[in-house]
Amino acid sequence: MDAKEAKQVAKWEYDVKKFGTVDDVLDFAIGREIDAQSFYMKLSGMVEAPELAKALIKLAAEELDHETKLQNVRNGKVVLGNQDVGSLDIVDYAGDVVPDPNMSYTDLLVVGMKKEETSRKLYTDLAAIATQKDIKEIFLLLAKQEAEHKLRFELEYDTKTF
Repeated sequence: MDAKEAKQVAKWEYDVKKFGTVDDVLDFAIGREIDAQSFYMKLSGMVEAPELAKALIKLAAEELDHETKLQNVRNGKVVLGNQDVGSLDIVDYAGDVVPDPNMSYTDLLVVGMKKEETSRKLYTDLAAIATQKDIKEIFLLLAKQEAEHKLRFELEYDTKTF
């Protein structure tokens, strides 16, 4: 997570009063997906390896898909799933990686895992302090969605490194 994202998370983390409605929650989540798209696109322009730039552009496109899914939830076209999500807990043991132009694909996966885990924790924390049941539920569903994204990165990391 970069300094700007950390500041944004800190700004919202314990001010759940800003989320008066489920639409407020969805607007916040959509904003985070847009920020993630920008992050991956900016990083794609920094890296020197063409295959890594391609992977980053693909990640940005996936974040756009997540944004679209959340827009569809807001419009009543899609319901977020409520299934349990496993974890390999790789992110708990992976060292910190600072994105740089020469990072490896596995470093990129660590960056992605950590970014998704940060989002999962944020939504879990917000659910814990939410007082309205519908808002609490949407935060929990968003946390599960981020856990799914993290698991995808963990599985890819596991495949590439072991």
